[in-house]
Amino acid sequence: MSDTTDPAQTLAEWEALGAERQRTMKTTGVAKPEQVAGLTGLQVFEKMFSGELPAAPIAETLDFTLVEFGPGRAVFQGRPLLRHYNPLGTVHGGWIATLLDSCVGCAVHTTVAAGRAYTTAELKVNYVRPVSTRVPLVRAIGQVIHVGNRMATAEGRLVGHDGKLYAHASTTCFIFDVA
Repeated sequence: MSDTTDPAQTLAEWEALGAERQRTMKTTGVAKPEQVAGLTGLQVFEKMFSGELPAAPIAETLDFTLVEFGPGRAVFQGRPLLRHYNPLGTVHGGWIATLLDSCVGCAVHTTVAAGRAYTTAELKVNYVRPVSTRVPLVRAIGQVIHVGNRMATAEGRLVGHDGKLYAHASTTCFIFDVA
């Protein structure tokens, strides 16, 4: 989240960073195994940000972008749109869960050594308040809690530009050797 408490300034900063990330990141796709061989999880994200590797197709499909990452941390930003709505008139919980799954999973991914990968073993989401198009942008902020040899845990928070919490999640990821 921005260091400022002014929601309008925070929104402007978020929009500017999102636009910058979309300019520098390559079109979406799936990296070939030889492109990521020998790279740590953190190096994979560095290459995505520089445009050397494609961003994940799901981000384009669901209108969200990886905007920040670091060791044990990943931040995604999403724009709630009408096409994400459920029949009740709010953003579908699956969109929120996907954004949170992305931030917590990628937070774990940043800690994975070369030759290793991960997959989500469990995801728990708590919805605190509804999301609608009245919320121009949300951020899913993921942070690792623990990384072991075979399992990792992380937590994530979905917040609006005004600092409101919309949902939070926890994950357990299985870490394995790439065959």
